[in-house]
Amino acid sequence: MNELDFSGKQVLVVGGSSGIGNGIAQAFRAKGARVAVCGTRARATDYSPDDGSHLDGLDYAQLDVSSAQAIEQFKPPFEKLDVLVLAQGAVIYRRGEFEMDGFRKVLEVNLMSLMACATKFHAMLSSSKGSLIIVSSTAAYHSTMGNPAYNASKTGAVGLTRTLGEAWAENGIRVNGIAPGLVDTKMTKATTANPKRLEGALERIPLKRLGTPADMAGAALFLASPLASYVIGQTIIVDGGLIL
Repeated sequence: MNELDFSGKQVLVVGGSSGIGNGIAQAFRAKGARVAVCGTRARATDYSPDDGSHLDGLDYAQLDVSSAQAIEQFKPPFEKLDVLVLAQGAVIYRRGEFEMDGFRKVLEVNLMSLMACATKFHAMLSSSKGSLIIVSSTAAYHSTMGNPAYNASKTGAVGLTRTLGEAWAENGIRVNGIAPGLVDTKMTKATTANPKRLEGALERIPLKRLGTPADMAGAALFLASPLASYVIGQTIIVDGGLIL
């Protein structure tokens, strides 16, 4: 029996239109799942592979997770749900998160929407005895001086993962998380596109390379599979050793 075969399973990746979420979505598709992704743009054709968006073979739906109402009204393009991955994320640079408006915006996407999406799909996950995976960040484990909202929201995501893991185990839902380190995506360009910053970052990573969305996908496949049937409320750090 192949524990990583997801044939016949339905997976939804919120924030799956690019970056880490997209890598996770494609990994589930490669293992036989039917995969739907949500992004902010109107159509799948509004994304380009240059942005790290590979939407071939995925069902696409628009969802603005910064709006609680949009999440509430969202009509999923499937009848059952086996795996829900919450990979949505926002960050504001140049001290924008020190303004309350910016702080709220980031919290809304990175934390509030996690709970809104989790509760939206609770009944479906409960009936399939499914798996919920929350993507946080290694930022949850140390300070990120210029980004207080990003840090607070990712720290909150780890706490939410623990608490929902305990609360929903009785419904047969396994809730776990992934904390990526420095992954080469659109969101990390502030570091990866700056040669000096990139060099400094690589020096701090024992594996001496950036993470890829595929690296994160490996952890997601494990957590959603029967291999992790006794794993509840945990956040796996996938960072090449960055925060050791």
